[in-house]
Amino acid sequence: MDIKQIQDLIRFVAKSGVNEVSIEQSDFKITIKTNQTPTYVTATVPQPAVEQPAANNAPAPAAEAAPVADTSHYITIKSPMIGTFYRSSTPEKPMFVNVGDEIKPGSVLCIIEAMKLFNEIESEVSGRIVKILVDNASPVEYDQPLFLVEPM
Repeated sequence: MDIKQIQDLIRFVAKSGVNEVSIEQSDFKITIKTNQTPTYVTATVPQPAVEQPAANNAPAPAAEAAPVADTSHYITIKSPMIGTFYRSSTPEKPMFVNVGDEIKPGSVLCIIEAMKLFNEIESEVSGRIVKILVDNASPVEYDQPLFLVEPM
């Protein structure tokens, strides 16, 4: 199986609604898994830290003291594969989406590079980007949350 066939298979699986495909041949094995249904975040609010004695008495950063927003009504868009997360197609081009942008099904959200293949990740939901959970050019795991979206 050549690279073009693998790319076509990834696109087909992503659009077909199939959750998993495995192919075994004499010289290789490939498994493609997708997460086709939106995943709703149910309990991702971190609990306040219990103050413990520290070696240094430096004040805590202001970000830790800020109240945490309830994210239970947001849709989490997760990575359909392992790879490197990119917010734009090249460093010179604008980001695909930013916080506050409205998206609809088919909107390109990011690119994930896997084995030298650049895969555009498209939205399957309508809404507004509330938070981008991954830094540009960072490695991502399968099923890792990438974006929080407020449904519309």
